[in-house]
Amino acid sequence: MKRWLALMGGLALVSTPGLARSTESNRDAIAAAVRGPDRTEEERARDVYRHPTETLEFIGIAPDMTIVELAPGAGWYTNILAPLVRDQGRYIGVENDPEIFPDYPDYAAGLKAYPQTVAAAPKKFGGDARGTWILKGDIAPAGSVDMVLGIRFLHNWIARGIADEALSKLHRTLKPGGIFAIVQHRAGEDDTRDPVVIAESGYVKQSYTIALMNKHGFELVAQSEINANPKDTRDHPEGVWTLPPTLELGDRDREKYLAIGESDRMTLKFVKPAPAIQP
Repeated sequence: MKRWLALMGGLALVSTPGLARSTESNRDAIAAAVRGPDRTEEERARDVYRHPTETLEFIGIAPDMTIVELAPGAGWYTNILAPLVRDQGRYIGVENDPEIFPDYPDYAAGLKAYPQTVAAAPKKFGGDARGTWILKGDIAPAGSVDMVLGIRFLHNWIARGIADEALSKLHRTLKPGGIFAIVQHRAGEDDTRDPVVIAESGYVKQSYTIALMNKHGFELVAQSEINANPKDTRDHPEGVWTLPPTLELGDRDREKYLAIGESDRMTLKFVKPAPAIQP
């Protein structure tokens, strides 16, 4: 159960999608949100592994965007994203459906309460923010979302068998030219196990991720090694949860895993292509 609850936690440009922005004012807004009062000291201590400023600049987020955050969990990224778009844009948090975790009733109960959690904090999220679930109801009107951010979420969807349905739904929600950004624990390309088995350890191959996104109509436009960690061997006894911040083994080999740090992660930016203009 700990491993599921723990989730409630170099640049190579290929092209520039229509909605990507990288102005000085946007960089200032990102930096201010990362420095903001909504974040705890414990959260700030993980910046050395998660590089929020560099990651958000890379994906091209802007304060006036309507954004969807997938699987917000305990809110590590939420405490940056919500203040960033609260005044000019819109925050939509999309959690996993409680019903797909019948084996973790406490976790499922937290998921069930998520929409009320967002609704109860308008000062944090903004007056038109909302919280919902990935497979229930509508996330937002079709073609209304500027950016989807999926941070360490995809292994859950693959392991629980909902990736295809969820990605199809998100494709409809994004605007043409909209961005889908992914930061995900990265499996080795030489891992020959079934993708579901790999996902159960918290990791996903980068090639598998790209192929899955392509299957659902998203085009890879940029990738980065901002969140890479070459120290991560990906062969840990409790999967990615062996590493910090979870440290599932407790004091056993604690210093070894602290020295490795958090997982090796891919950072990918996809776009929903705009329809071709007919001559």
